[in-house]
Amino acid sequence: MEPKQIDIAVIGAGISGIAAAKFYLDVHPDCKLVILERDRSVGGVWNSERVYDTFYTQSPFGTWEFSDMAMPRPPEADMYNASFKAKYTSQYLESFVDSCVYAGKKLRERIRCGFDVQEITKGDDVWIISGHDQKGVPRKLKSPKLVVASGLTSVPNMPFLLGQEKFQNPVVHQKNFGKSDVLSSSVIMRVTVLGAAKSAADLVYDCAKAGKAVTWIVRRTGTGPGVFVPSPSARSASASYSVGTLRVVATLTPSIFNSQSWWDRFLQRSPIGQRLLTKTWNDLERKVLRDGGFDNRGEVAKRNGFEKLKPHSPIIWQNQGAGLINRPDFWDTIATKVRVVQQDIGQVDKGVIRLKDGQEIPADAILCGTGWVPSLNFFCHDQLAKLGLPQPIGTYPIEEAAMWTSLEQEADRVVLDRFPMLANPPEHYREPVTHTPYRLYNSIAPLQDHSIVFVGHAMIANYFHLAECQAIWATAYLDGKIELPPLEERRKTVALFVAWCRRRYLSNGDRGHWLASEQRTYTDRLFDQLGLSSHRRFWLWDSFIPISKNDLPRLRAEYINKFGQDSPSVAHRGPATGNNAGFVTRRLAWNWRNVSKISPQLRRVQGRGSLRNICTSSTFSRRSTSNFPPSSSARSQKHAETLFRSVELFARFAR
Repeated sequence: MEPKQIDIAVIGAGISGIAAAKFYLDVHPDCKLVILERDRSVGGVWNSERVYDTFYTQSPFGTWEFSDMAMPRPPEADMYNASFKAKYTSQYLESFVDSCVYAGKKLRERIRCGFDVQEITKGDDVWIISGHDQKGVPRKLKSPKLVVASGLTSVPNMPFLLGQEKFQNPVVHQKNFGKSDVLSSSVIMRVTVLGAAKSAADLVYDCAKAGKAVTWIVRRTGTGPGVFVPSPSARSASASYSVGTLRVVATLTPSIFNSQSWWDRFLQRSPIGQRLLTKTWNDLERKVLRDGGFDNRGEVAKRNGFEKLKPHSPIIWQNQGAGLINRPDFWDTIATKVRVVQQDIGQVDKGVIRLKDGQEIPADAILCGTGWVPSLNFFCHDQLAKLGLPQPIGTYPIEEAAMWTSLEQEADRVVLDRFPMLANPPEHYREPVTHTPYRLYNSIAPLQDHSIVFVGHAMIANYFHLAECQAIWATAYLDGKIELPPLEERRKTVALFVAWCRRRYLSNGDRGHWLASEQRTYTDRLFDQLGLSSHRRFWLWDSFIPISKNDLPRLRAEYINKFGQDSPSVAHRGPATGNNAGFVTRRLAWNWRNVSKISPQLRRVQGRGSLRNICTSSTFSRRSTSNFPPSSSARSQKHAETLFRSVELFARFAR
């Protein structure tokens, strides 16, 4: 079969794949781009086949969306505080791929749903992608560039259950829970849930509310129960999210992505700073434990073993899973209606689970909230090693392993010198390491292949924001727009990240992709390497401004101004007003580099009238609108008036 030639292939139509495809088309609107998706609908973990009625988002409304298309507000009945049902994310992503049109073709028309990628090889500097379409017909594609957006939540991590063939009852992973009849079946009345993180907690709650007799098994040889935080009110959620993305707040964690400023050195290396950090995180932990009430929920909870859900490790280390509680009666339901067992499974038999301590638990179904493994099974072991991807330790080349061991040992000394607190983690369980970590530059790019990138393979809270930021950097990388450091320096950078990740996040960090607290500083690094600055602010303001989706239209515009874009043969449009959004601040963002362009005029400002003249002058209007379609020029006066107030604030500060 002769492979079909395309310009670029994207594996996966989840949030990251959609974002990567869209930005690449923003820059190359006429290219032949194809997205290959194994499921029959778009969205990845959020697709319509995987969501169910009690599946809620973990990010507040208004932050869980792409920057250039607002999500319609769900009905209040389908929201809990600021969280909302996952089905609205599914609907939003379906609408989004219909709204993006390039060269007269919708983004949806470029998606091949039901395409199961089985093998990816490379020859003559071209990627060969082999698989089957939704009808089972073998297909091949040939592409010089490849984006792997298969993600971290596509392939279930199914536990090994000795004797499972004798069990005879359903064993269902959370991925397929929405399609199962566990809740509605009158035959399934005794349910056992395996796992300790957020997905397991959701399964436990849903089954208990459906009237099932639920046993929740948390492994004895594991990192322990997850940290579950009550979902804040709508107003508090927005404020908490904003505060959590401040650069100054990012300094409260020991992160290699923070700048090595005097403040960072004070917090991380001085006794006073370390005591301040410890107190901050201990206060948060006390609040979480108080909300859970693990030791004071009465006799019923005590008989049910509710206290076994108390987290084993301090929150700051994030050695276990975490998530938001999206139901007001979550803890009460678990405490009074669920039996909690902390023990390992010995084997299963017909309708029964036998634990290693001799207990037997009858079960009509086993539900697995046991997490995921990276979706990379279409690469062979040699490719996994060359690309810096996880693979079984025993299959890793000996010389490569020795090189990385040496580099990471040296990097570990650097990490401990900068962050002394990481040398003394609390007592904790460490999962056995069976695979090598991710070793990607910026958690995106292989060290020695500039034709492939991996997006959505870093663990960060808000995937929409992460996906758009990674899409910009990945496009520049594939187009050769980034001036990369020498190979040896990049190896040391990767080794430093892996060594830090292990120290900082313990078992989760062993995977080499955990960035739970680094959303702001990680994306800052991506844009710094591209020389983009329209997301930055002036002086101290830069540390106290939260992440805003309004930053991204400015960054896209700045990117195109700096690196250019292909001229489309057919007019194209994006969702809503994304192509025109933020155009005033494209030229005049709140950072010193751009403000300095008009500083001579600002120094001569004496009053409000002069500022208004600057903002609405014909020179400014032409500069602001020359790069946009005629339809946007009519709005220049309105945007100039809006900008006036911001300019006036700076003028007052400058005087």
